[in-house]
Amino acid sequence: MSDFYIAELNVARLKHDINDPRIADFVNNLNRINAVAERSEGFVWRLKDDAGSSVSMPAANDPRLIPNLSVWDSVASLQRFVFDTVHKRFFKRRAEWFEAMDKMHFVMWPVEASHTPSLDEAWQRLEQLNRNGASDQAFGWDYAKDAGLLQAEGSP
Repeated sequence: MSDFYIAELNVARLKHDINDPRIADFVNNLNRINAVAERSEGFVWRLKDDAGSSVSMPAANDPRLIPNLSVWDSVASLQRFVFDTVHKRFFKRRAEWFEAMDKMHFVMWPVEASHTPSLDEAWQRLEQLNRNGASDQAFGWDYAKDAGLLQAEGSP
């Protein structure tokens, strides 16, 4: 076990209100996908409210902006969940439910194994990535691949 884990923030802006039938397939499968994440090898923690969701978490005063914050034991574990589980089917359909973002909306960074990142911390890391580019302290899939943190199979 490492002294460090990998935290990730993924932000998406819904095309429609959370109760709109056009995104019902996404909403109706959130609990399923979250359950798969929580059972996945390498999963450590995810941000959620008392109902088990992060959809209602504050995101820049925009009710359609959904943050997903989680911690994994490695980038490879996160990669396996994203690209090698049922999550991949929903990931491929993201254009149906979410607007295209005009800047980076996904960031990873190392956290001490004993640390639980806050949503404010995650927003700061995403801002750091957008402002300064990728570094060891805020990075995306390409940087992780170049650093040898990804498995060859299933790479984004």
